Amino acid sequence: MKHLFLSSQDLGDIRKFSRFVRPFLWRGVLSILMSTPVGAMEAMIAAVLKPFTDTVILGGQTADLSYYPILIIIFTLVQSAFKYASGYLTTWTGNKIAITVKLALFDRMMHNDAAVFDRMTSGEALLRYCSDADTASSGLIGNINFFVNRLFMSVSLIAVMFWNSWILALVAVAALILAFVPMIRVRSKIKTLISNSAMMGGLATTKYNEAFGGNRTVAAYLLYDQLNAQMRETLEYIFRLGIKMTQRIGFMSMSMHAALAIGIAVTVWLQGFMIARGLITPGAFVSFLATLIMLYTPLKGIGNNYNGILFSFQAIHRILDALETKPTIVDRPGAAELKGLADGIRYSGVHFSYLPGKPVLRRIDLEIRAGRSVAFVGNSGGGKTTLVGLLPRFYNPDSGSITIDGVDIRDLTLESLRRNVAMVFQDNFLFGGSIRDNILLGRREATEEELRLAVSAACLSDFIYSLPGGLDTMIGERGVMLSGGQRQRVAVARAFIKDAPIVILDEATSALDYQSEAVVQKAIENLMRNKTVLIIAHRLSTVIHADRIVVIQDGLITESGTHAELVARPDSAYATLYRSQLQGHKS
Repeated sequence: MKHLFLSSQDLGDIRKFSRFVRPFLWRGVLSILMSTPVGAMEAMIAAVLKPFTDTVILGGQTADLSYYPILIIIFTLVQSAFKYASGYLTTWTGNKIAITVKLALFDRMMHNDAAVFDRMTSGEALLRYCSDADTASSGLIGNINFFVNRLFMSVSLIAVMFWNSWILALVAVAALILAFVPMIRVRSKIKTLISNSAMMGGLATTKYNEAFGGNRTVAAYLLYDQLNAQMRETLEYIFRLGIKMTQRIGFMSMSMHAALAIGIAVTVWLQGFMIARGLITPGAFVSFLATLIMLYTPLKGIGNNYNGILFSFQAIHRILDALETKPTIVDRPGAAELKGLADGIRYSGVHFSYLPGKPVLRRIDLEIRAGRSVAFVGNSGGGKTTLVGLLPRFYNPDSGSITIDGVDIRDLTLESLRRNVAMVFQDNFLFGGSIRDNILLGRREATEEELRLAVSAACLSDFIYSLPGGLDTMIGERGVMLSGGQRQRVAVARAFIKDAPIVILDEATSALDYQSEAVVQKAIENLMRNKTVLIIAHRLSTVIHADRIVVIQDGLITESGTHAELVARPDSAYATLYRSQLQGHKS
């Protein structure tokens, strides 16, 4: 069943969204209550015109000449005061609700499964987890106030109409009802356009983010024309959506104008007929006509407000959809705390796929003893990163199990599991702030001495103490002020200060030149001491000293052994790869 402005889905969304409104309910209600006299006082001004016209203008009673204008001034001043107070409270309440919603969305975004981020663009994330909160919160309170204001104004004005002439009032109300028919007819079409427009707006934001973040790639590969063409295509599509929406809103507004114009024409004709026969006084005529104009004029522009209303409810729907998307990587009831690593890690019959029917890992059986280092090598896309990513539960295996000291990691709390794993990636994310801030993300309660040791172990001391700001030097967004090797060493220091028993190194040196690699490799060796280490590397020179090397190809473990054992097999994939890299390095 469809309502004039709200569908049954909209009403259900409002009920769910109300939990964000409740903490500020009394202010919101007060702002709405203050909208009541704002609308009702319009009718008071119109009502004064009848006695003023009959007694002063036509009756010649000049003694009352100043009385009615003073009433109008008083009504207007009171109305302005209520309007200001209502506007202030509406803005305050809307912004407070928006903050609460944004915090809830931000928390949900951070706790999403990795799979959610895999399929979501940055523009869509910004729309769903930030922009929608403003659109929904401010729009909801503002629109409620708008409708309460219009409702009481309409009811009051219609009451004045009936006071002047019930016959004319019935004609005016009939025209008013007729004017809202087009709004009901175009509702579903406008909602679809608004949804598509919001998604395309998110796509445009993504393209801005890509051009900003990839500015060096854009310049290096002269991608200006290509990206301009893509942005032009996106913006042209958004333009076409906007034009269609304007057409729909325009049709609705034009139809409403026509219905209201017919209502005015018929009532004016009837008024002239009734005055000629003495059925209404000239004062009633003036009052009724002023009331009719006050009622109809704001309603002619309601199409623009209606557009904003639909945007708000679309945003509310997306917010609830985001909040109700529950992560699958969660603690089981009664999950245990991981206190450290004593025996080792075991993968047993692990299968995993990102897409149904396209396995990335197949029949993975692997044991990693505590205090040992295991390196994973093989062709790109073979599943190495996925295999180590299953350990901190970025994903859950489709089948099989991963255990730590004999306990399935799904029976451990996520917090304790990830507290016991430190990771250094190929492209480590550094946050805007200082070097100190980024290192202490590993363990915020670390002492200055522990921080100094971490900096020393990461081979950062000379670099940091050469800076005027030392550890408090600001590094820019994503560490843009640092070189690749420096960013890697900050990440190593962050992992070192975390002091987790399990360390994962995912291509930690592959993006560096050989000089930077040597320094970072020394830092990594410090990090690896007395740890259980899982290493992914393309450069085999960085893993020849690992306790065990595992070759993974197309999701399967094909070879396993020490460097010496694997090289001793001339026909092994590892030996072939090692010889090719060794030869390439010599050349």
